[in-house]
Amino acid sequence: MDSSITVPFWLFLLLSITALLLVLDRVLLPGFRWYLRRRVNRVIEEVNTRLDIEIRPFQLTRKQALVDQLVFDDKVVAAMKDYAVENNMPKEVVQAKVFRYANEIAPSFNAYVYFRFGYWLAKSLGRLLYRVRVGFHDDGELSRIDPDASVVFVMNHRSNMDYVLVSFLAAEKTALSYAVGEWARIWPLQTLIKSMGAFFVRRNSRNALYRRVLERYVNLATRAGVCQAVFLEGGLTRDGRLRAPKQGFLDYMLRDYHREHDRDVVFVPVGINYDRVVEDLSLVRRLDPAAARRSTWFVIKTSVRFAFKTLLMSRKKRWLRFGYASVNFGHPLSVLQFCQDRGIDLSALDQDARFENIRQLSQ
Repeated sequence: MDSSITVPFWLFLLLSITALLLVLDRVLLPGFRWYLRRRVNRVIEEVNTRLDIEIRPFQLTRKQALVDQLVFDDKVVAAMKDYAVENNMPKEVVQAKVFRYANEIAPSFNAYVYFRFGYWLAKSLGRLLYRVRVGFHDDGELSRIDPDASVVFVMNHRSNMDYVLVSFLAAEKTALSYAVGEWARIWPLQTLIKSMGAFFVRRNSRNALYRRVLERYVNLATRAGVCQAVFLEGGLTRDGRLRAPKQGFLDYMLRDYHREHDRDVVFVPVGINYDRVVEDLSLVRRLDPAAARRSTWFVIKTSVRFAFKTLLMSRKKRWLRFGYASVNFGHPLSVLQFCQDRGIDLSALDQDARFENIRQLSQ
């Protein structure tokens, strides 16, 4: 009983690693997860007491639950069956596609990251580059919006700094959910953006199945009261001028809207302008069709050099270089009031009539 047992070193090492992993999995990780969950819940309780529009339960839903909800949504399932028939594909293969689309779109909102790290980063970066000026058509009107309404900030898209400025300026009122283009799908930016409640959009995709999954996510989020920020132009302006509004995203939000049963959807116009945008040289270059395409390495090198030079500048020089950034909040527009004034039910209209009303709404 008291004799020693000799085991090979590799076996001892394997047993030690296994024991360590078991301790981590059964003892340390559950405690760490409980600690993080408690911190997040404390942040949610704290910010909900001062936000005009509280964080919705839909935003706090686990990502996997959102993915499952999208994959097994009735309209998505119907679109999946049609796609399988049209393309002569097995249902399982199509379902895998839908799962991939849903996983790509669904955010994984983390209130602690949004209100602690994200707010600090957005505020620091915005004030690092610009003198920020904010204007309100009537600040009291924003405060009088029904707290239960789905609020949508509708913005022009001048620069990628738009995300940063509006996020920290609206952080005292609500947590915003953005639709972000594919440019941001790089590590670690993708993880950070999703943890702040944003969702990715393939802006130029014509895939009907993908569009159906995206439509259902936007519709579900709107009906759940999630506060969103939308660039109606559908992309970044290349020359600084306003582009014609695209109604597709608004249609996703409103095609099932029934004024008698659904919560109000309130659109808040936001006008953004800059003395100088940080991407000015890149945007001017894109206007030249003969300009040679830059390599990824060149873009990374130039971006790092720009960031380094900007950080080394004095505050006065940065302000002289980039100037002012102006954000103006306009008069809120209620979809409920719009429908009542015209005596219409958007959910009962055919596509052409619905788009015509949405076009009038977006003007």
